[in-house]
Amino acid sequence: MLDLKFIRENPGEVRRAAQVKYIDLDLDELLRVDRELLDLKQRTEAMQAERNQNAKLVPKASADERPALIARGKDLGDSLKAMEPELRAHEDALRQLLLRVPQIPHPSVPLGRDDSENVELRREGLPTAFDFTPKDHVALLEQHGWADPERVAQVSGSRSYLLKGQGARLEWAILTLALDLLQERGFEMLSTTALVRPETFVGSGHFPGGEEQVYKIEGQELMLAGTAEVPVNSLYAGEILPESTLPLRYAAYSSAFRSEAGSAGRDVRGLIRVHEFKKVEQYVMMQANEAAALEMFAAILGNAEAILRALELPYRVVQNCTGDMGAGKVLMYDIEAWVPSEGVYRETHSCSYLGDWQARRTGLRYRDEEGKIQYAHTLNNTGIAAPRILVPFLENHQQADGTIRIPLALRPYLGGREALGQAKTTTHLPV
Repeated sequence: MLDLKFIRENPGEVRRAAQVKYIDLDLDELLRVDRELLDLKQRTEAMQAERNQNAKLVPKASADERPALIARGKDLGDSLKAMEPELRAHEDALRQLLLRVPQIPHPSVPLGRDDSENVELRREGLPTAFDFTPKDHVALLEQHGWADPERVAQVSGSRSYLLKGQGARLEWAILTLALDLLQERGFEMLSTTALVRPETFVGSGHFPGGEEQVYKIEGQELMLAGTAEVPVNSLYAGEILPESTLPLRYAAYSSAFRSEAGSAGRDVRGLIRVHEFKKVEQYVMMQANEAAALEMFAAILGNAEAILRALELPYRVVQNCTGDMGAGKVLMYDIEAWVPSEGVYRETHSCSYLGDWQARRTGLRYRDEEGKIQYAHTLNNTGIAAPRILVPFLENHQQADGTIRIPLALRPYLGGREALGQAKTTTHLPV
């Protein structure tokens, strides 16, 4: 949500933001409703002022004047009451239109329609070279007995996953490494729920527009969040925080649920696109200072890169174009890790700066040093998401004997093991 005063004064800039982000926004309708609402409020305030003035005259009026004044006061009260539904309807209509207004993208954001037009910024590490025929992550999981897709599908349906033994231990180890790294860098750990009320999705900006991606709890006003960003963004909704408490930096760990509506036929094999997963999310609430926020953006991007470096995975950083960054983003970068079996980089992290767009939706504010109340700025980035991260991890670290090499930084989380899995044995026939 943008400041209404900004929208009134900069309609061309708002219109262009909607165009380059490919968002269906009827700005003319919004401005029309806004003008009508202002007129209604002015009329209401004038009538209320007249009613108040009229009420002051009644006690001083003569017996002859008093009945007319009382009648006038009643008429004004009836008129004000009659205007209330129209006033509320305009306020509701304006809010719904405001919820669809996109954030203004940073000048550096490239124009484009979708992820095919994102811009690669840099690559870190070289794609893994093998002197043997490598396997994909599904074959590696099967080889070591670390997954049981058939049994879990009987329990939870398609796009579910179940990890066993060392596979489950590996997932836990990677999540823990990410949490430890973020805590060392000043992020407070949160273990949070994925059960949230619908208004939290409005606050984070996932609604309106993303309803079909969310699982709903039948008979209750509760839904399942696809990222800890959703509940954490509403933790301080409606509050005014002291500036001294900012920035708030969280490493939020939770289960995550996504219906993946509209993705039929895409990434159905293995661990790429499952309905339920585990995720560590970086989330920051801070002062309304764009320069400082861009420094924070670089910092949380750096945290994610440090995790990938600790896991010794080749990756690249791309800048998302206007059509792929979402309505609320000022700036967005993706990090994509190399997947050898496909010969492509796949997204593992998404880093976003949203300005005050989310804070205006939730009413998250702070009082600055001069005593002025400001809306906070928010940022978020993946810390790590599992099991997706296992796809590049298993494929890049497989060895010729079938075992999975464990990077040095991860070994303390796996009892010091240098590799996981059973090495293949070779049977020699007698000569």
